[in-house]
Amino acid sequence: MLRQKILRSIHIASTIWFILCVGYIFVIALRQAGVKWWIVFSLSGHGVLVTFLLISLYLFAIFRGISSSQKVQIEHPLTSTTYYAVFYVVTPFLGAVSSCLGMIGEETISQYLLGFAMGTLGTTFMVWVIVDPGIGLIEMLLPASRKHRAQRLAQAKTEREKKQRDSEHLLAQVLEKEETDRQLWQEMLKSQAEELVSLLANDRIDFVQAERNAIGIGASAWQIGGLNCMRELRNMTIEIYKQTNRNKAFVDYISFWWDGIGSWRAPSLC
Repeated sequence: MLRQKILRSIHIASTIWFILCVGYIFVIALRQAGVKWWIVFSLSGHGVLVTFLLISLYLFAIFRGISSSQKVQIEHPLTSTTYYAVFYVVTPFLGAVSSCLGMIGEETISQYLLGFAMGTLGTTFMVWVIVDPGIGLIEMLLPASRKHRAQRLAQAKTEREKKQRDSEHLLAQVLEKEETDRQLWQEMLKSQAEELVSLLANDRIDFVQAERNAIGIGASAWQIGGLNCMRELRNMTIEIYKQTNRNKAFVDYISFWWDGIGSWRAPSLC
């Protein structure tokens, strides 16, 4: 953990140094082309936001590579080492130091600064864009790396298939239990369903008393199997009602009688 934090800090510093060098080269190039300072500042003002976004995206990608275990040591014997990670993140600084060798004899500060910037840009581009991807490609082509990667992908595929089978098995168990409960409830609650049918079909019965009886039946169903049991009892009642009263319209008083029993809620009339 401490090593990763140090690498992140160094990489932030080296990236900031790299961006400063690129910006310095850009400004010098504009000035040598005869661009006025006020134009340079106006261009740099618009470029600050773009630069910030690019740096953020780049640092996010690099931090994922440093902090995560995406690189398997067997598949990346060189680039997964701490020494290579340190070399990678300090590349801009190495470019600046190496540029000192090519500036022996320079007398002006501007030439030194430009040399630092050019050395940083060239070295960083060479390592980050050319050398690092090339090394990664060579590592992936090694026989041991290819063999381990194939085994890793096969193992990951096997684990995904096992999870899928487990999920399907669990779903089948749930569906089987629901079907078993439904059959059991149909046997247990047949008399209650017939009583609800009589309450719905008899116009002469006291409506208040009918509601009380229906509430008692609903509460009993809730105690037996909760909301699913109540739904099954309601469905049984509707089916029996339609079979015995073919010429009579069905009015679903049950949904309103049972409102407030357990988690049963009456449908909205809006």
